Amino acid sequence: MEGLFRNTLGPGGWFVLGLIPPAIFAIYFLKLKRQPLEVPSTFLWNRVIEDLHVNSLWQRLRKSLLLFLQLLLIALAILALLRPGWQGESLLGQRYIFLIDRSASMSATDGLQGGSRLMEAKQRVAALIDQLESDMSAMIIAFDQQPNVVQEFTNNKRLLRESLNRIEPSAGLTDLRGALELADGFANPARIMSEDGSKEFEVTEQQSVELYILSDGRFRGVEGFSLGNLQAKFLPIGSFASQNMAITTFNTRQGDERSDGLQAFVKVANYSEQDQSVVVELYLEKRLLDAAEIDIPAGEVAATTFRLAEASEGQLMAKLVFSANFKDELSLDNRSYAVLEDRRDARVLLVTPGNSVLEIALATKRIERMAKVEKVEPSIMAKDDFKMQIQSETYDLVIFDQCVPPVMPLANTLFIGRLPPQEDWSPSKLQPVPQIIDWQRSHPLFSMVEMGNVQIRDTLLARPPLGGRVLVDSTIGPLVAITPRDRYEDVVVGFEIVGQDEQGVSFNTDWPRKHSFPNFWFNVLEYFSRMQKSTHQHNLPESPVELRVSGALNNLDVRLPDGTRSPVEFASPGQVVFHDTKQLGIYKILGQDEKSKGERIVKSFAVNLFDPMESDIRLQVEQDGEDGVKRVHSLAIGYVDVQAELSTTSVRRELWKYLLLGALAVLILEWYIYNRRVYV
Repeated sequence: MEGLFRNTLGPGGWFVLGLIPPAIFAIYFLKLKRQPLEVPSTFLWNRVIEDLHVNSLWQRLRKSLLLFLQLLLIALAILALLRPGWQGESLLGQRYIFLIDRSASMSATDGLQGGSRLMEAKQRVAALIDQLESDMSAMIIAFDQQPNVVQEFTNNKRLLRESLNRIEPSAGLTDLRGALELADGFANPARIMSEDGSKEFEVTEQQSVELYILSDGRFRGVEGFSLGNLQAKFLPIGSFASQNMAITTFNTRQGDERSDGLQAFVKVANYSEQDQSVVVELYLEKRLLDAAEIDIPAGEVAATTFRLAEASEGQLMAKLVFSANFKDELSLDNRSYAVLEDRRDARVLLVTPGNSVLEIALATKRIERMAKVEKVEPSIMAKDDFKMQIQSETYDLVIFDQCVPPVMPLANTLFIGRLPPQEDWSPSKLQPVPQIIDWQRSHPLFSMVEMGNVQIRDTLLARPPLGGRVLVDSTIGPLVAITPRDRYEDVVVGFEIVGQDEQGVSFNTDWPRKHSFPNFWFNVLEYFSRMQKSTHQHNLPESPVELRVSGALNNLDVRLPDGTRSPVEFASPGQVVFHDTKQLGIYKILGQDEKSKGERIVKSFAVNLFDPMESDIRLQVEQDGEDGVKRVHSLAIGYVDVQAELSTTSVRRELWKYLLLGALAVLILEWYIYNRRVYV
């Protein structure tokens, strides 16, 4: 009977309730109070005899519909207080923690009655909350990449339900460890040492806590974690037959041949059991550029490439269009975004007293398409405005030709004929007539660059500090070297291209007459401009994004994909870090220009769901039994495998609500019948 009924009242309450039915019977046995009347005849003696029977205590109970309804009302109330129901997932402990996965995969629409997985998980938790007794308490933690305590421990069911309803889906990835560590802080009390350090004492009393994990299991196991007092149960949400197709890669890149221009590369994965065909559409600022149909085998990936020769800048979006017979269960990964920046966005500063061949090499149309080159005289380096400018990360590359700055700028640098003003670079004197014997053809700076036929009059030796790399070596020592500096790189070309002598400007090398000279400078700008762009090309939800912006801007705001705005501050001069990346789409950084006093878009970046674990929404199969039935893969938490319980297991279904509704209906019927007997 324990599974059928649950006691609600104590002994005193049941005693008082048990007195009500006898009291109802007693009412019907009370003696009648009548006024004496004189009658002229004995015609009514039979009726008087019947009245005497009514006044008798041991009379036979007469039939009464009202008595039956009143007794039925009390019986329904007593039965409701016994809380009859069917036994399902029973709650046997005293404290419970519900971990609810709200990550991207939980937005899949293969839940109960066509709802999302998160909705199904919330319904199951709501059913478990209904089973809580008055002496039980529970808390709710929602998690994706970060855990969040939605409701702390309480025995108030109303608060638990309200907190449960506030959980919203997210586009973040899944990290169970953070949620487990948060639950561990509530379930496993800390220990303190005695003053002499010889004994340990519990801060609070150790108590077992039931831990319910409601998730589709789209994450890896948690290593090195001890459950302790947590008694874990895994309730899987989802199905084995769920199907989804997802964009797993979307970016822009240079074509294999330089004449191909910029290209958009899209990779699509088929997470279903059958071969599928899908159309990939490419949009630029909501304008359809191109479309391609690709066939993808079951469980495989396929890719397509779009040429962007005519597109210079803007917002790119790749979109999947499915056939009518394919039902995609997850829509978050059907669209992906990218920012197509003007390649002239890279800024290069040339500080030189005059070098016509270098200026011509940096003025080709190929270089103009990728960077904006500014030229200044070395004398400007003594001005305070210039010092502030190069320390605000305004430039991506600063080229110092025949000159040295007072301090190293916050940018990548390239020195020609001089060494950087740093002690870790070994000092050198001019060395005459070196012969080049080797150069690093594999390095991007010397790709397709021939140095064996270059003649040099004199040079400084470019001996790099620890961690640096020699790129060009000669018979007397290194001529060109590169070394890292924080997040920048410094390149040193030991020999001058042109120099000053008694007769004026003279050439120090015949390199400008070679075809490798313009190729080298193209490689330089392409290498450093790609470094700048690669820092924010791929951004995942809820991951911080670091951007470099001009220090001349202030009052920066970020416009989120849904149109809302969030303020942002400089983490350092020219450096912005933004953390609120929960939404998928294009983010725009807006700033006030001090010169124009107007607002403009400073930078844009995209956030996409590029995670196979979230996009492959099928429940993970552990093994096929002898009966051929698939089983959900268990969760590996530390050294414990938490077995998955069937998601179809029913929770306890109670009837007390329906019994109370029936009692209310009986009460209304009794009132109606009583009034008809009185007034009709």
